[in-house]
Amino acid sequence: MDLSSHSNEIDERRRRLLGGATIAAAAAAAAALGVGAAQAAPPAQRPAPPAAGTPGGGGFAPLKQVDAGPLSVAYAELGPADGPAVLLLHGWPYDIHSFAEVAPLLASRGYRVLVPYLRGYGPTRFRSADAVRNGQPAALAVDAVDFMDALKIKTAILAGFDWGARTADIVAALWPERCKGLVSVSGYLIGSQQAGQAPLPPEAELQWWYQFYFATDRGRAGYDKNRHDFAKLIWRLASPKWNFDDATFERSAAALQNPDHVAIVIHNYRWRLGLAEGEARYDALEQRLAVAPTIGVPTITLEGDANGAPHPPPAAYAKKFTGAYVHRVIGGGVGHNLPQEAPAAFAQAVIDVDRL
Repeated sequence: MDLSSHSNEIDERRRRLLGGATIAAAAAAAAALGVGAAQAAPPAQRPAPPAAGTPGGGGFAPLKQVDAGPLSVAYAELGPADGPAVLLLHGWPYDIHSFAEVAPLLASRGYRVLVPYLRGYGPTRFRSADAVRNGQPAALAVDAVDFMDALKIKTAILAGFDWGARTADIVAALWPERCKGLVSVSGYLIGSQQAGQAPLPPEAELQWWYQFYFATDRGRAGYDKNRHDFAKLIWRLASPKWNFDDATFERSAAALQNPDHVAIVIHNYRWRLGLAEGEARYDALEQRLAVAPTIGVPTITLEGDANGAPHPPPAAYAKKFTGAYVHRVIGGGVGHNLPQEAPAAFAQAVIDVDRL
């Protein structure tokens, strides 16, 4: 079954219906295809509380929760417990509902699909009140490995966009034995503080306006006060042709009410500019990332033809992928939130990278 062959027709219909649809309906459709319900959680797992403002977890029901490294991670799981694992990683300012249609598509093909809330989102919490609210990329990558360890997953396909793509790229580069395949929207996103010191052309700097805003105390206060409207603005700028409705946005915006969200986001962008320190425990990893290591695992990179967010051209990163590699441009006005805007194409990439 080739999901891409019908993607245009399916995506158009889904865009009209997405506001009123939930993952429960998609899961019911998957059940009709013969997919069993997710298996009972092992003892290390427990039900997660619903995200604020999203009864029952906002569509992915029931959520689960597992202690992994410094975090108690809330996540959705679909598909057979013994299926090949797929880890789907969201970005900023989005949440797990970016994969609300991708997840059941993959589950219907026999994959064990895991969709965690990143640190600072939804019901994911730090286990210690004293933990550093650190948003540096290496920390998020270690979170992903800790999450896999907690669920006793040796290897998985990692797929994501925005922060999630960067996290997946880092895991693939530093721990290739844990990554069976990689699907990365906007390609190679590994950076460093050293690279962040280099000025860009004015037009490119303009695209990063929010990064400079977050570098100020006014920006932190403004984001904290207006995170809802700020996120909606980013959605519109990053996906200028995606006509999402209010219900679709509100379902994800609830995840931004996490008490650590602002601290994580501000630290992430200040760290990139060298305006905030990271944790010493990640120094060795950052040194390895500073040389822009190549990625040798099978990879498919994706780009929407209407991505309004800052992103590198494919030619700039193609040589960073030294294993089996394919790049795809997804047409039809698809923007930055590619898995939610073109779920069939994203799911097909995950299926196809498993065959590379």
